[in-house]
Amino acid sequence: MKKLYTNYINTFRGLSKEIWWLALMTLINRAGTMVIPFLTLYLTKNLNFSLNDVGWIMTAFGLGSVIGTWLGGKLTDIIGYYKVMVGSLFITGFLFVGLQFLTTFTEFSFGIFILMLVADMFRPAMFVAMSAYSKPENKTRSVTLIRLAINLGFSAGPAIGGLIIATLGYRGLFWVDGITCILATFLLIKVLDPKKTKPLDEVKVKNPISVYKDKSFWMFFAAMTLFGVVFLQFLSTMPLFYTDVHHLSELEIGLLLGMNGLMIFFLEMPLVQWLENSKYTKVGLILFGGVLTTLGFLVLNTTSWIGVLIISMILMTVGEMIAFPFSNAFAIERAKKGNQGQYMALYIISFSIGHVIAHNAGLQMVDKLGFEMTWNIITVLGGVCVLLLYLLKRYLKLKGEVT
Repeated sequence: MKKLYTNYINTFRGLSKEIWWLALMTLINRAGTMVIPFLTLYLTKNLNFSLNDVGWIMTAFGLGSVIGTWLGGKLTDIIGYYKVMVGSLFITGFLFVGLQFLTTFTEFSFGIFILMLVADMFRPAMFVAMSAYSKPENKTRSVTLIRLAINLGFSAGPAIGGLIIATLGYRGLFWVDGITCILATFLLIKVLDPKKTKPLDEVKVKNPISVYKDKSFWMFFAAMTLFGVVFLQFLSTMPLFYTDVHHLSELEIGLLLGMNGLMIFFLEMPLVQWLENSKYTKVGLILFGGVLTTLGFLVLNTTSWIGVLIISMILMTVGEMIAFPFSNAFAIERAKKGNQGQYMALYIISFSIGHVIAHNAGLQMVDKLGFEMTWNIITVLGGVCVLLLYLLKRYLKLKGEVT
C-alpha cells in the first residue's frame, strides 16, 4: 500500500511551482462558478421564467462562452496571457455580483452573455500560461493536474453552493461567486507576476502559421467537436437513462457518477505518465480514447442487465482520461507553429460547440426517438470521430510529422 501511495505521489513530481499555483487558481475559479449548476432553478423558481425562456438564456450562455473563448485567444496573442487572465478574473467577479440585480428576460440574457464572454476569456490564456510554465516533457502531466483541479472544483462547487443557498439564499451565492473570482485575481498577481517569474518554455514565433490554414488542426477540431457531442451525453441524457430505463434512485445515480470522479482522481495521472513513456503517438492515444468512449455508449444497447451501466461508465471514464489530456497536449504542441492563443481558443471552442449542440440534440432525440435509437446515433457519431482521428494520423504520417 505504501509503495502504491509513493508511486502515485511520484507522478506529480517535477511540475513547476507555477503549474501548482495555476491548478489552485483553476480550482478556486471552477468552484467559484457554483452559481451555474443552480442557474435553471434560480431562473424558474426565483424569477418565474418559463422553460422556453430558460432555454434561450442557456443559448446566450453558450454563445457568450464561444465568443469569449475566441476573443481570449486573440487578446492572449496581442497583450499576453497574464493581462488577459488578471482582467478576466477581476471583471468576472463584479459581473457575478451584478447578475443578481437583473430580473427581466432581456436583462438576464444580456447579462449572462456578457458574464460568460468575460469569464471564458480566461481559459485560452490559462492554457498558454500552463504551456509557458511547463517543461516540454511535462506538458501532458501539467494538463492532467489542471484537469484534476477542474474536476475537484466542479465536485466541490455544487456542494458548497447548496450549503450557501440553504443558509444565505441565492443572493449569497452570487456574492460568494464574485468574491472568490476577485480573491483568485489577487493570488494570480502575487504568484505569477511576469516581472518575478520566469517562463520555462515560452514560445515566440516570428512568422506564425495561421491556425485557419492548418489543415491538420481543422481535422483535429472537427474530431474534437464530435467527441464533445458524444461525451457530453454523459452529463445530460445519461442520468435520464439511469432513471427512466434502469430506475436508479438519486443516491445510486450519485454513486455511479461519483465513480467517474474517483477513477479520474486516483488513476488519471499515473495512467497519463505511463502512456507518455510509451511508443504511442498523441493522435493514436486520442483515437484509442475515442474508441473506448464510443464503446461506452454501444454496450448500453446490448443487454438490460444493470451491470452494463458500470461497464459503460468504466469504458467512458478511461476513454476520457486518455482523450482529454493528450488532445490538449496535441493542441499545445501544434500551437508552437503559430499564434498560441488562437490555437488554444479553437481547441476550447470545439468543446463549447459540443456543449451548444450535445445537450439539446440529445434530449430532443430521446424525446422523439427513444434511448435505444439515441445511443445508436451517438455510437455512429463516435465512429465518425474515430475515423477522422485515423485519417488525421495517416495524414500526419504522410507529411512526416509524428505527433
